[in-house]
Amino acid sequence: MDAPRVVIVGGGITGTMHALWAVHRGWDVVHLEADPAPRRASVRNFGLVWVSGRAAGRELELALRARELWASVAEQANGTGFRPHGSLTIAREPGEWALMEEAASRPDASARGFELLGDDEVRRVNPALRGEFLGGLYCRKDAIVEPSSVLGAIRAHLDLSAHYEFHPSSHVVEVTSSGVVDHQGHSHPADVVLLCIGDRLSDLGGTIGRELANAPLRKCRLHMMQTAPAAERLSTSVADGDSLRYYPAFDLSGRSALPPPRAITEAAGMQLLLVQRLDGALTIGDTHHYDQPFDFAVDETLYDDLRSRAEGILGWTLPPVVRRWSGVYTGTTDGSICFRRQVEKNVWVVTGPAGRGMTLSPAIAEETWKEVAP
Repeated sequence: MDAPRVVIVGGGITGTMHALWAVHRGWDVVHLEADPAPRRASVRNFGLVWVSGRAAGRELELALRARELWASVAEQANGTGFRPHGSLTIAREPGEWALMEEAASRPDASARGFELLGDDEVRRVNPALRGEFLGGLYCRKDAIVEPSSVLGAIRAHLDLSAHYEFHPSSHVVEVTSSGVVDHQGHSHPADVVLLCIGDRLSDLGGTIGRELANAPLRKCRLHMMQTAPAAERLSTSVADGDSLRYYPAFDLSGRSALPPPRAITEAAGMQLLLVQRLDGALTIGDTHHYDQPFDFAVDETLYDDLRSRAEGILGWTLPPVVRRWSGVYTGTTDGSICFRRQVEKNVWVVTGPAGRGMTLSPAIAEETWKEVAP
């Protein structure tokens, strides 16, 4: 018998992981991407597989499953850049340290791989950190992939299968229960259609677009940058104490004792995350803006502040910044981990994991296929 066919619209990490799982399940996959190559949130991020910050309960369980799946994907697909390097969240003042102590004493601390380290222990784990700080929270479960190459690596692996076709520069203009039509008039029939189109939901017209007009989703804009390769090698990814304000794992009683954020931190929803790429370059960010319309320009004062934060923890001068960018991702507003809905017979939308997308995408895709085709 012929294999069932799925058309997946969206070439980012969510769509690509759904394609990978579909092929594993024996489906034929037609994978469409509107751009010549993916160029939106899935390539404008840190490449963090970030277990440490996930909310207790189901979200953490999903992240731990995703961490297992990422290791498996890396074994199958050469070039993902997967490194199980862990992370260090740095405390520079007593309130941050106290909150980390509280997190490290929680029942799920062991599952996250949490370990509280003093300043000398932090430098032993990551000798490149030579700034002034009290200590840090080590998370052994965190990992890194290369956002610039991971999608291509997974597609190259999928290309080895006769069940997979990738069509870039294919903008979908019509979606029905029996397939899609692209902007060139090509029809792509399917038994199931998965729309994994991130922040492009507003591009959908017809009954599907109208149904999604009031979906519990919002867009977030961020600022990031990348330096030239650094001579120093970081053995972990790094976060600063302001990340404790942002990630749900740290929504504990001690959060109320943190000092008030600086004005620029509060206005820009800012935290410092720092990840070293395979070539030695450092990816640094980020900010969170939700009020639309988003400014077309990037704000240099935010980059100045992020550089200063990074150098305070590193204790050495950053290499020159060679790239700056902004990006937009979509997140849910109803507390759900992602937005997954059947919007028409045989047609599903999967989007809205927000900044969790790179971390959770393999487990989200696994869950989708259990629901779509048990």
